[in-house]
Amino acid sequence: MTTVFFVRHAEPNFRNHDDLTRELSPKGEKDRLLVTEFFAPTRIDAVLSSPYKRAVDTVADLASGRDLEIIRIEAFRERKVGPGWIEDFDRFCLQQWQDFSYKLDGGESLREVQDRSVKALSEVLREYSGKTLVIGSHGTALSTILNYYDSNFGYREFMRIKDLMPWVVRLDFSGTECKRIQAVNLFESRQ
Repeated sequence: MTTVFFVRHAEPNFRNHDDLTRELSPKGEKDRLLVTEFFAPTRIDAVLSSPYKRAVDTVADLASGRDLEIIRIEAFRERKVGPGWIEDFDRFCLQQWQDFSYKLDGGESLREVQDRSVKALSEVLREYSGKTLVIGSHGTALSTILNYYDSNFGYREFMRIKDLMPWVVRLDFSGTECKRIQAVNLFESRQ
């Protein structure tokens, strides 16, 4: 059995519109410690991440506390929306969830995000078979992975977790077959 914990990043600084360098907000800096605390009793064999700063920074304390290098995987990056900032993001998301091929010029469709993310995950599962992994991730990219393994995860579920940062989802695999999905709200698990 291979266990993969996807960790959706903590709250970012929304004023920084550059996807690659968007750092965590002061709240996100504080909340990322929930990730380290949550994994304290768990053996972790490797920490991987999207290359985006907010995802890396969310798992950085966890990795450094265990003397593990964060392995950055480009394919786990967040969806490229398009050339600019989207003001009505909820409407854009609804369009994408209703039509997995919908995208703006210069952007990615949810199908493209899902294809590259699941392909990368399959490679990771082969390379780290039988291990326990943490992967720093993003809301949309992670949601497309969840949708791949559970078609009931759609727009409504995405909207429920839209503001939940950080968020952890555990997936257990036999080979590349997903046997179980369990979501963890770190804010509720502390109570």
